[in-house]
Amino acid sequence: MRRRKKKHDDDHMDESWLIPYADLLTLLLALFIVLYASSSVDAQKFKELSQVFSEIFTGGTGMMEYPSPVAPQQSSDQEEKQASSSANEVEREKELSKEEIDKQAFLKDQEELKEIQKKINEYIKTNHLEVQFITKLTDEGLLLTIRDNVLFDSGSATVQGSDLSVAGELSELLVMNPPRNIIISGHTDNVPIRNAEFDSNWELSVMRAVNFMKIILDNPELDPKWFSAKGFGEFEPIADNGTAEGRGQNRRVEVLILPRVTE
Repeated sequence: MRRRKKKHDDDHMDESWLIPYADLLTLLLALFIVLYASSSVDAQKFKELSQVFSEIFTGGTGMMEYPSPVAPQQSSDQEEKQASSSANEVEREKELSKEEIDKQAFLKDQEELKEIQKKINEYIKTNHLEVQFITKLTDEGLLLTIRDNVLFDSGSATVQGSDLSVAGELSELLVMNPPRNIIISGHTDNVPIRNAEFDSNWELSVMRAVNFMKIILDNPELDPKWFSAKGFGEFEPIADNGTAEGRGQNRRVEVLILPRVTE
């Protein structure tokens, strides 16, 4: 009986070596994690590693129960997509910002034109010129229309002496800081003209615009480089040339004050 018992004890294998072996594997795994993380370590990763090791060696918990302290590296495709998306977002923000700046600049410029229109309208009202002078804010700018009988005799491009003071006072209203581009244009009706001075309405309209501009530029505060003159003859009517009233409206000089900012 004693001999059989001894044989049974010999058959039972001693497993006490498994404990130090498991500890050795744990330390090796920790070593490999440290080596892996050291290639791209930063303050946050180091903190996470320190916390993991502290818990391992004080609490005895297995390493495999902890998530990786090193954030998974993104693929190059993902990084490129994120970089491209960020660049596109920045570009869109720049475009929106530029649009907003342009819009604000346009609105400010329109307000300035309204203030100029207000000053001219006050002058017109004070001098009782409502019939002869009209202002209108258009897409092209602030338009001042002057009926031709205010400045010129019929068929003439010379400004009447009695209206020279009106032209001078108008020039004061055109002094701006900073200055604006101003276009002075002449227009006629469609009744043919042929006299010793002009062969066509087109020539008459050009010279009326030029002569009126010369008087305006007698003001030393105005710089000629901001002014230009045009003549359209009968080709841009604003009323029906079939009536005397319509022809009277078509015979005119226009002063167009251009905006600095367009929409």
